[in-house]
Amino acid sequence: MPRLTEDPVYVVRRHRMVDKQLRDRGIKDERVLVAMAKVPRHEFVSEPYREQAYDDNPLPIGQSQTISQPYMVGLMLELLHPEPRDSALEIGTGSGYQTALLAALAKSVDSIERQPALAATAEAILRRLGYTNVAVHVGDGSVGLAERAPFEVIVVSAAAPQLPDRLFAQLKEGGRLVVPVGASDSQQLLVITKQQGHPVISESVPCRFVPLIGEQGYQE
Repeated sequence: MPRLTEDPVYVVRRHRMVDKQLRDRGIKDERVLVAMAKVPRHEFVSEPYREQAYDDNPLPIGQSQTISQPYMVGLMLELLHPEPRDSALEIGTGSGYQTALLAALAKSVDSIERQPALAATAEAILRRLGYTNVAVHVGDGSVGLAERAPFEVIVVSAAAPQLPDRLFAQLKEGGRLVVPVGASDSQQLLVITKQQGHPVISESVPCRFVPLIGEQGYQE
C-alpha cells in the first residue's frame, strides 16, 4: 500500500473510525479493517467536507453523487472478501475511495464511472497517492467490462432494479458479486456467488444507494 506523510490528526480520526464505526458494529475482516485504517479517506473528499471525512455518514462529491458512509464501505468489502490474488471490478468509481481500498486488498482493480469529471478526479487522486494496480474507465458500468472478464469479485456501488445479468456473466466460477438491488429509494444489499454457472443469492442489510444508470440499470 502506498505511504504518504499526513496530518497526524487524520490518522487518529481514521483509527477511531475503524474502532467505533467498524469493529464496534461487527466488521471482523482484519484485512478490511487494516486497509481502512491506512487509506486516507479525507483525500477523496473536497475541502469543504474534509473535516467530516471520518464521520459515519455519506458526503457529496459532485455530479449528484456521494462517497458512501465508512460502515457501508466496510460491510460491502467484508461481504466481497477480495483476496490478494483476485482481479476486481468496481461499478461506480465515484470519489475513488473504495477503489483505493480494493487496490489494497486485491491484485488488480478495473473501475467504471459514467461521469467523466468524477472519473478524472478519482484517477488523479489515485495516481497521486501511488496506486498503480488500478485502471479507471468511463462508460456504462451496468454492462461491465467484458474485455477484461472474468473477475473473481465485482462490487456495485449503485442500486440496480434487479441482478444485472451482464455483470453476473463476467463473474468467475466461485466468484462473488455484491450489489444493492431494489427500488430507487430503498434496496437490499445482496451477495451473489457463482456456483456451477448459477447465482446463489444471500441477503445482507437494507440500504439506500444512488441508482445505477445504464442498460442493465435504471434509465436516466
